[in-house]
Amino acid sequence: MRALVTNDDGISSPGLAVLVAVAQDAGYDVTVAAPAAEASGSGTSLVGVEHGGRLRVERRTAPGVDGDVPSFAVHATPALIAFLAAYEGFGPRPDVVLSGVNRGANTGHAVLHSGTVGAALSAMTLGIHGLAVSLDSPDPRHWATAGVVAAHGLRWLVGRDAGDGVLNVNVPDRPADALRGVRAATLAPFGAVQASVRADDAGGLVVRYRATDDEAEAGSDAGLLADGWATLTLLRAPCADPAAELPEVLDGPLAAADAS
Repeated sequence: MRALVTNDDGISSPGLAVLVAVAQDAGYDVTVAAPAAEASGSGTSLVGVEHGGRLRVERRTAPGVDGDVPSFAVHATPALIAFLAAYEGFGPRPDVVLSGVNRGANTGHAVLHSGTVGAALSAMTLGIHGLAVSLDSPDPRHWATAGVVAAHGLRWLVGRDAGDGVLNVNVPDRPADALRGVRAATLAPFGAVQASVRADDAGGLVVRYRATDDEAEAGSDAGLLADGWATLTLLRAPCADPAAELPEVLDGPLAAADAS
């Protein structure tokens, strides 16, 4: 069994070593391939830096990771890294992609924009289990707690079909024995942060960010996380609605059909 560990915080993040240990303890042979620089907000974008048609990849050991573990700094988004791993870009195809541990929560519908979640979604679309893990702090202290919850989630995830969805894990930044527990959670309406936008006199846009009111969504991932619970959310994407009644055109040119 093989695991790829990546993230969107970059190859220098201590969160990589946490998930390497989780994967190794579960019996996986591990490879690390993470962005050479921070790629937060990249979502599922398949963007990389090429020179002469070649993607830039450097051998670089992630902090806290044993030198025997193959470790690469890739000038690409996490989603592209997961995509390339599926085609044996960093050795044999992985059975699971573990993404994180991310600094800061990835909650609500804003997970659409997360590079951490994007890597796991990219893996899932190619038939590989995807696990995304985030700690609810911009400067985490309790990395080990994320590892405990990630291991719990991984055991459940690999017992399912890889196409069933990505497991998104959010963990309070506190000691493991101070967690209230682990809860299944719905997605909050947006996420941990919302924005306000206004035009300025120079023709640009002024953007301000603010924290959302977690108490308003007490049963959501953001609300439960604020109350001291680690949360698990199964994400499925892309997803089509086969029951939707859409305006098909089956018996003639589109212009004629619209005119009728």
